[in-house]
Amino acid sequence: MKIYPAIDLKDGKCVRLRQGLASAVTVYSEDPVAMAKQWADAGGDWLHVVDLDGAFAGHPVHHEVIKAMAAAISIPLELGGGLRTDADIRQMLDAGVSRVILGTRACADPQALADLVKVFGDRIAVGIDARKGKVQVKGWVETTDTLAVDLAVKVAAVGVRTIIYTDTATDGMLTGPNLEGVRLLCRAVKANVIASGGISKCEDIAALAALKLSNLDGVIVGKALYEGAVTIPAMRAVAGSAPCA
Repeated sequence: MKIYPAIDLKDGKCVRLRQGLASAVTVYSEDPVAMAKQWADAGGDWLHVVDLDGAFAGHPVHHEVIKAMAAAISIPLELGGGLRTDADIRQMLDAGVSRVILGTRACADPQALADLVKVFGDRIAVGIDARKGKVQVKGWVETTDTLAVDLAVKVAAVGVRTIIYTDTATDGMLTGPNLEGVRLLCRAVKANVIASGGISKCEDIAALAALKLSNLDGVIVGKALYEGAVTIPAMRAVAGSAPCA
């Protein structure tokens, strides 16, 4: 499994939200570029970035900051948050982003997703955020009746090769990942799955690895890194992740 250190951007700063609540914010750094370099230098395989303001606004907000982050690191950067038009997607890919993550749009417009995959291939990923198995959209403000597993099957069927699965009930809570949710989703598709939410210690990485799911590609870690509960080298050792070239 690859290790994806996370940077969430709000008001130009690196923050973490507890369970995605804009009112439950902790600021960890006022210099996102320096933080990106820190996680890359520590051995992160990818950098996972979310434009939180973009998610709530419905369009990218931190374009220049993200462009500077991508230019400052040698590892690939994936980005989610507010990418709801073709123009937004092209703008961020042109800014140095290696892969964009679609959430709300993937749920609302499957045909548009299929068209984007035909154009951009594996540079398009889908983020599936779920609470109690049901998909949440628009910055986790709205909960739909769509089951996460059903959406995963639909997006994989149109060629999406990477799915980021976040259990929003555990995100930022340091209570451990939703192992059963990860298991169900990985078994439903052949696409690569990246797990997010609840990682608090290396034992959580070991528990995910013990699921022995060949398409469990990686894990996103945020709050536990910022608060020093885990380190990237320690997680890499448990995950069996090979060093970046």
